[in-house]
Amino acid sequence: MVMVVDVPGMVRLLKGHGVERFLAELTDYISADFARWPSFEKSPRAASHSKVGVIELMPTSDGELYGFKYVNGHPINTRSGKLTVTAFGVLADVATGYPLFVCEMTLLTALRTAATSALAARHVARPDSTVMALIGTGAQAEFQALAFKAVNGVKRIRYYDIDAGAMAKFARNLAGSGLVLEAAGSAAEAAEGADIITTATAAKTRIELVTEAMVRPGMHLNAIGGDCPGKTEVAAGVLDHARIFVEYTPQTLIEGEIQARPGTAEGVTELWEVIAGLKPGRQSATEITLFDSVGFAIEDFAALRYVHDLAAGRGGAAELALVPTVSDPKDLYGLLV
Repeated sequence: MVMVVDVPGMVRLLKGHGVERFLAELTDYISADFARWPSFEKSPRAASHSKVGVIELMPTSDGELYGFKYVNGHPINTRSGKLTVTAFGVLADVATGYPLFVCEMTLLTALRTAATSALAARHVARPDSTVMALIGTGAQAEFQALAFKAVNGVKRIRYYDIDAGAMAKFARNLAGSGLVLEAAGSAAEAAEGADIITTATAAKTRIELVTEAMVRPGMHLNAIGGDCPGKTEVAAGVLDHARIFVEYTPQTLIEGEIQARPGTAEGVTELWEVIAGLKPGRQSATEITLFDSVGFAIEDFAALRYVHDLAAGRGGAAELALVPTVSDPKDLYGLLV
């Protein structure tokens, strides 16, 4: 039998464990796997692009466990009441090839994206950062806000979206969270007085949400919306003045902010190198840092490990007869007799 956490199961876990506690612990799992980065198999994700979106497979293995995620990105979906991103993932035993765990990853992807953002900020944002500008208040926004609160001590969120309904939704969902929420009339207004700027939009195009005029010395930029070819959110000129951190350079070159400036890749630092102590994080209070995040399979692997351990520890997880149980492994047809 294979352990399963479906959407209702994930909701129960989050409500029972607490979203902020979940995010903080997930951040530590991701950090632990980034610290052993060389032990993983790594490759850019396999992507099938269409005119309306992308479908991707994101695999990795540490030699003992194999994990993959199926995920899509279809911004047009919201017009028909569907989610932009949906996902599920699998953990398997390398020794036998048997699947061990199947998990919904629509919620979990949002959680692991936020946890990875918070992890990067832990190492490269100013430690005294308490104000974050959030540009884009779609499906990812609440998770980002709560992760930065739980992990980095952010207390105030200045937020903006071109969709007034999305802004109202964001304020409604985080009422009572302990965060001070300040609506802004533009991206530039949201950035005023911010220590951190997070961009999280779904538009599949090259836009300049963050301009050079919005960036001040000491800021940390958390760019998470640019996640496919032809989609960026930060003005190219900003890249010239920032120290850039990425997950996996070959993939970020295809999908991240640095796709607009290929030469910039020569100076980027992979986040795992900072976590493992091989390269420095933030080096001064005035340095501008940019986390050019597109998501990577090792983050999903860590998220699957965490939810598997959490669900197993709490008990009561569902099971799925995904693999046949046979008395004679050479007689598969016998199941039908």
